[in-house]
Amino acid sequence: MDFFVPSASSPQQAEAVFNSIANHVSAPEQNQRIYKLVWQHEGAECSCEIGKPLPEIFRTDETVLAIFECDEVYKICTPNRGAIAFDPIHAMKTSVSSVEYFG
Repeated sequence: MDFFVPSASSPQQAEAVFNSIANHVSAPEQNQRIYKLVWQHEGAECSCEIGKPLPEIFRTDETVLAIFECDEVYKICTPNRGAIAFDPIHAMKTSVSSVEYFG
């Protein structure tokens, strides 16, 4: 699947939005773009992917816009969790069982 950011109208806009979110959450430069992440959160297996709603455990149906690999965590960003306001959702690397990249 080709890289995209939900609601971006062009590849250039997708890059701009992705870079803006990365800057906002202090993410390092990404060698690969993450499409899907599976991890354990509070004893439950969670799965999120770009363009889909967050898992029900987070009690919101916000769309995942970007996922960043950082030092010890993955930062999962939605409009109100990382992209525009507040902190992103953190998935500890030790709890992650699967990472899929755009290809």
